[in-house]
Amino acid sequence: MIVPIQTTNLYEQATQLATIFHLPIIEQLNPTTQFVLRLTEKRLELHNLLTKMGPIYVDFINGKLAYRRYHSGGKNQTLAKAVGLKPGIKLTILDATAGLGCDAFILASLGSCQIKMLERSPVIAALLYDGLQRANDNVNTQPIIKRLQLIHCDALSWISQLSISEYPDVIYLDPMYPHNKKTALVKKEMRFLRKIVGNDLDAAHLLEIALSRVKNRVVVKRPKNASSLTIQIPDFYIQSKNTRFDIYMKS
Repeated sequence: MIVPIQTTNLYEQATQLATIFHLPIIEQLNPTTQFVLRLTEKRLELHNLLTKMGPIYVDFINGKLAYRRYHSGGKNQTLAKAVGLKPGIKLTILDATAGLGCDAFILASLGSCQIKMLERSPVIAALLYDGLQRANDNVNTQPIIKRLQLIHCDALSWISQLSISEYPDVIYLDPMYPHNKKTALVKKEMRFLRKIVGNDLDAAHLLEIALSRVKNRVVVKRPKNASSLTIQIPDFYIQSKNTRFDIYMKS
């Protein structure tokens, strides 16, 4: 993945991102290049140069996440119920497939949990890092961001080495949804993500490891009508209009 420099004053910031996430920096694009990360004065953006679609970026301050901060339904929403949020109980949650961080941010906005976000893709992790940095500078989102921690790593390896004292209360998995040609074209973000990170072929194994390294439950986010991630039957599930949360309780 490429991080081109648009202006000289952004060079230091781009170099820092490239160092953290092991991304190359170039200033002249190859005509066959499809995806690039562009650092602008406003944010880091992922562009698909072979389409006319707009860029992908992480924005915790404006847009749909700003709306959901105030109109999400609080602890009564399905996501909060799935992870087991209850008044007076502060949970430690490990989001093992953080992606663009939307669900982790919503959970953190409810104010009753600390969340570690694991993301193995350097491109997606860089976008998420940039979004967190900008949101941490905003007075409205800073308290939420303080409850989030990004770790760029392979979730399988990272979870496997946890000691008993480090087990989180909840592990949350949102693997790449199975592709279904019969369904309507998926959202732009999902098309980008699938091309960048591919399918999560190790998701079933990740669920197995997660169940051995958690205190309370593992929650798996699935499309409403999709099959379970493995042959292991969830203890129960919670469903919204288009999404199902399969809950596996620690035995």
